[in-house]
Amino acid sequence: MFLTGFAAMAVMPLLPVAARELDGVGLYPLVAGAFVAAGLLGGVLGGSWADRAGARRPLTAGVVLSVVTLLVSATSGTVWQLGVGRFTDGIAAGLVAVSVNAAVGQSYPDRLRARVLSLMSACWIVPSLVGPPLAGLVAGWWSWQAVFFALAGLTAVPAAAAVLLLRGRPGRPEQPARSGQAPEEPGSAGRRPALSAALAVSAAAALTQYGVTAWDAVHLLCAAGGAALLAAFAPRLLPPRTWRAAGGLPATVLLRALTSGAYFTLEAFVPLLLTTARRVPGTVTGLAFTGATLAWAGSSWVQGRLHHRVPRHRLVAVGAAVMAVAVAVAALCTVPAVPAAVAVSSMVLAAVGMGLAAPSLTLLSLAHAPAGRQGYASGAMQTAQNLGQTLVLAVASALFTTLSVLSDGELPAFAGAFALLAVPIGTAAALSGRTRVRTAATGGQPAPRPSAAEAVSGT
Repeated sequence: MFLTGFAAMAVMPLLPVAARELDGVGLYPLVAGAFVAAGLLGGVLGGSWADRAGARRPLTAGVVLSVVTLLVSATSGTVWQLGVGRFTDGIAAGLVAVSVNAAVGQSYPDRLRARVLSLMSACWIVPSLVGPPLAGLVAGWWSWQAVFFALAGLTAVPAAAAVLLLRGRPGRPEQPARSGQAPEEPGSAGRRPALSAALAVSAAAALTQYGVTAWDAVHLLCAAGGAALLAAFAPRLLPPRTWRAAGGLPATVLLRALTSGAYFTLEAFVPLLLTTARRVPGTVTGLAFTGATLAWAGSSWVQGRLHHRVPRHRLVAVGAAVMAVAVAVAALCTVPAVPAAVAVSSMVLAAVGMGLAAPSLTLLSLAHAPAGRQGYASGAMQTAQNLGQTLVLAVASALFTTLSVLSDGELPAFAGAFALLAVPIGTAAALSGRTRVRTAATGGQPAPRPSAAEAVSGT
């Protein structure tokens, strides 16, 4: 996690620069969204794979694939090849993220999970300090392609470690039945999402991202087709009654979609604002990512020590409130009189909110997961995260495109996109209570885990 963090932190500040040099600024939402669209497929594959054979195999496959995808991006001569590289990187990232969460659920007791997740966040501190500024300097002195080549070499280290250290280890650990938990039922949370549905949703997400980059007939057709495919297939990858925010796992999955969608869209548009409208140096954009990662790690460390004293669903509500302030700050930065550097603080504030909300939602999902199905719960969370990022970014991009055509400059378009993010953030804050883990009436101890049917129905 420590070494792969360098690659992840260095790539995001380079995307606006790469899109501009490849004459593809108009397709920037597609390039940014391709990673998310593929993460849907990677999350479904990783979750099902982890439940069948343990987390080590999808983890190994994910880190090895990451090296290949960075080489694809490094050799990009067009924005379309860069999009392909980001798409395959999304598959790898989905495999890794789900595998890590499944491993935590399979291997660690509940009392240690929060601290393990905060440790994962802490592994990103040094990469956040070094990666973005260094990538910005190398891109300025040499080229952004050189950064991708260097990252491929760096990522080969954890890839080799995964292959060598995990080779021959036992697969999926035995999951003893927990008290009060019924056997898995047909149609329950233990079902394996269909690969065809995952492929359809990934393709739909990519089509939608491309469709909102312009308003001609071809783009409108792609957007409509992508939206139709998402409506038809996305519910098959999520727990039943997710869109109705049923208590338990469904509401937890929905809130992951809302918070991640808002954060990712903010993270995509603030660097674009700084690079295109405000013309700030690449190192400033890199520092924004550095500050955001430090803030995320710090707030994640805090939640790891508060979750025994503060209910996790309340930490989610607090995180959403902090993110709402961040969105307001980002919108304020579209006023020309406000210094461009203030936009950096919006990313830092949003990261504080996500550092509180994201680990808390992960822990809640593991608490609501049926026994032996942590991979399914992790896969559903990863799918919801990427689906939320796709939908929120698509809607914000469509609004941005429309306002760019109707207004004289880019700043009103950015203001509209940022204002839109208040909707998912406010909804997440309002629904946070539905994610809580119910406790027994006496002693304040957790109630027995729900059965598979109860986990998805919210009863």
